[in-house]
Amino acid sequence: MTGSDEEQRPRSRPVVFESWIDRQIREATERGEFSNLPGEGKPLRGLGRPDDPDWWARQKLEKEDLRGAMPGPLAVRREKQDIQQTLADVRDEETARAIVEDLNERIKQTNLTPIAGRTIITGRLDVEQTLAVWRSRRR
Repeated sequence: MTGSDEEQRPRSRPVVFESWIDRQIREATERGEFSNLPGEGKPLRGLGRPDDPDWWARQKLEKEDLRGAMPGPLAVRREKQDIQQTLADVRDEETARAIVEDLNERIKQTNLTPIAGRTIITGRLDVEQTLAVWRSRRR
């Protein structure tokens, strides 16, 4: 066979088999079942955190405000994050101080309580600094 004969011979294409799941996705796409979904065309939040295997669960908890469903360490971490919102309606400093000190005690207890899985440690609040921010927001 000469070089010119090889060039004239039609080349065979590789046979591609579609898996069952690929077919299901293709057919659903053709039916429009993936059209107009919330977030369509937008990147998924949390994918940039490959070291956090629970990113999707954290996102769901945040999106649906499922605070009661959170394990203790995450719940106190959320409370710490939201402390100024918690203190927003407090009128006197004694009550505000009691709320912050109570949260610090619960953070301490949560940090000392072993749970299954990954250990989550939350730092306690600086009471005076937290109250200073609370005071400045009341003005």
